[in-house]
Amino acid sequence: MSYQGLNAATGRPIADLEHIRQSIADILATPVGTRVMRRSYGSLLPELIDQPMHGATLLRLVAATYHALLQWEPRVRITRARFAPDATQPGRIVVDLQLVRTDQPGAELALAVPIAFA
Repeated sequence: MSYQGLNAATGRPIADLEHIRQSIADILATPVGTRVMRRSYGSLLPELIDQPMHGATLLRLVAATYHALLQWEPRVRITRARFAPDATQPGRIVVDLQLVRTDQPGAELALAVPIAFA
């Protein structure tokens, strides 16, 4: 199945892969409880800002990512998630995801999704 959405910044049409990337970035960067009429939308990643970067925090990042995308992005299933600081923008992280499309059996994809917390 093919999806077409709109770019949140420009309002121009975007193809399904870019729409999935945009949706994932929005889900992960939105704090749970901040969407009016949809309080459970988002992720717990913003709550982990300024936490010490050690094994427990990395585990929380992965768990928050899996939980949010499992709940809010039905087009994909995560097979692997890794986190790294964004080398081009201080204060941002890049989530490297290995995904399987649920609407296209066997379609695997890798996405690097930059997450900026406002």
